[in-house]
Amino acid sequence: MPYATEENLTDLAVERWGNTHTPRFRELMQSLIKHLHAFIREVELTQEEYLQAVDWLAKAGQICTGKRQEFILAADVLGVSMLVDAINHRLPSGATPSTVLGPFHIDDSPEMEIGANMAEGIQGDTCYVTGTVSGLDGKTIAGAELDVWQADSDGLYESQIGSEEPRLRALFHSGADGKYVIHTIAPSEYPIPMDGPVGDIMRKTDLNIYRPPHIHFHVSAPGYEPVVTHIFRKGGRFLDCDVVYAVKESLITDFKLMPPGKTPSGEMSSKPFCVVNYDFVLSKNGAH
Repeated sequence: MPYATEENLTDLAVERWGNTHTPRFRELMQSLIKHLHAFIREVELTQEEYLQAVDWLAKAGQICTGKRQEFILAADVLGVSMLVDAINHRLPSGATPSTVLGPFHIDDSPEMEIGANMAEGIQGDTCYVTGTVSGLDGKTIAGAELDVWQADSDGLYESQIGSEEPRLRALFHSGADGKYVIHTIAPSEYPIPMDGPVGDIMRKTDLNIYRPPHIHFHVSAPGYEPVVTHIFRKGGRFLDCDVVYAVKESLITDFKLMPPGKTPSGEMSSKPFCVVNYDFVLSKNGAH
């Protein structure tokens, strides 16, 4: 084995990392080494830049918690999250397209009945999201789970305000007819968190840091491929420059302002409210 030099170091590292326990891990590590070394050679990375990168990675790890994932945020703004999503969710035509999970999803949201208000006590314009969950064959799906979460009117998620109670997130299930109704508040645009390492690198650019108004969904049902997605408010700001590249045309929908009267959940409202209708379409397992 020759000693390492600038010229042969990449080949030596690739050869050494051929000694792995599985072929897939070998493929991943050898390809990573080739591309990482190629990047360093192309830009002729300085020692100072290398140490800055190591420090940035350390700070990103330190800021992560059970409710905040700075590395996911970094992957989001670099377009990595959406690329991985696209490669792994090549869904049939007609199925609801997927998007990124984002850094603020929290497991174990409380279950709520159809039409229940997941924004109880939170300031914002009243909004009802309605629709059906069905398969590609058009048959509605009873009991499909809709895991829903969103930011408040100030653009803040539960984990960002340190809430001890679940906030603006809930689990709903479609009815026997496949229909669902969710009572919440209308979403607003908001900037990504700028108080961490990702914010540090974004401030070195003139890139947009905002996300357009949206609500997150994870929709699943037995026998069907689950989908993680958003619905976006038509006419909302930043649809054409979403900082995490997640907007897809078929996910943009009208938020219709309705006059006071009967709401989709059956109650009477003395104030105007928004209604959004979006039908989720799931593909059968293995139908890619």
